Amino acid sequence: MARLSWLPFAFFLILALSFAFQTANAGKEGSLKLQHCPKACDFRCSKTHHRKPCLFFCNYCCQRCLCVPSGTYGNRECPCYNNIKTKEGKKKCP
Repeated sequence: MARLSWLPFAFFLILALSFAFQTANAGKEGSLKLQHCPKACDFRCSKTHHRKPCLFFCNYCCQRCLCVPSGTYGNRECPCYNNIKTKEGKKKCP
């Protein structure tokens, strides 16, 4: 019986480590799967009046970077997403 006393502790440790690895990469490059881009962009563009172009460019950037910054505006945690520029040098990703 004493041999199995470490089992709950080991289970908790594995669970905590997996959660830490998942949250450490959240909002960063490669943190999304391709199929999650539309939902993430839908939230990112939820408060804009220019919804159609916002969704188009957000999905374009998400497909290239596999991340969408948190929130609806600003929050540039994702370097790839942040560094995509137009020909004029302006930020392409909303």
